[in-house]
Amino acid sequence: MAESVHPVLPDGRLAAGVARLAVRHQGRYPVETVQRLIADSYEQLAANAHVRTHLVVSAERFAAERLDALAHVENPAVTGGRPRVLFVCSHNAGRSQMAAALLAHRAGDDVIVSSAGTHPSGAVDPHVLQALTEAGVALDEVYPKPLTDEVVQAADIVITMGCGDACPIVPGHRYLDWPVPDPDGAPIAVVRSIRDAIDARITTLLDALPST
Repeated sequence: MAESVHPVLPDGRLAAGVARLAVRHQGRYPVETVQRLIADSYEQLAANAHVRTHLVVSAERFAAERLDALAHVENPAVTGGRPRVLFVCSHNAGRSQMAAALLAHRAGDDVIVSSAGTHPSGAVDPHVLQALTEAGVALDEVYPKPLTDEVVQAADIVITMGCGDACPIVPGHRYLDWPVPDPDGAPIAVVRSIRDAIDARITTLLDALPST
């Protein structure tokens, strides 16, 4: 019988992340699947990254998000009935990042939040990072990510924010469109006002989400 071949990792430091994710998904996905997904996540992020300093850490987080989404698609019970919200914009560098970070900050573990871009940028807008920091929001998950099938399929609600015809449409999902101005290149005062407008919409969203 031929032995299975592990996919080659683009960076040897990813091996520790593979081990952690393999333990988390033991009995659900083989190590080869985890390694293949973390390698693909690294390569997708590397394709656009302006700074590669945290690429290994981001790739593990991105792969973890994708594996959790895939597990939910195959068996929704694994996430305990918590609603899953996906924010999508063109570059995942401004609006969708602020929306996802603010919702995650306010909802905690009660909602599973993701964000993605149809054409992701290489970095999040610096004024967006500043506005989120001023609001006391953690920046661990704030990095541009491409849109992937498993994350779209797992979402209960997809909120589009200016991606136009490139926004994903999956039958059976709930869609909302938030017409929020693009903060790209805007002065910090304008970005703060956009942040506050998004936060007001999140208040309405939280009131409408099923309680867990």
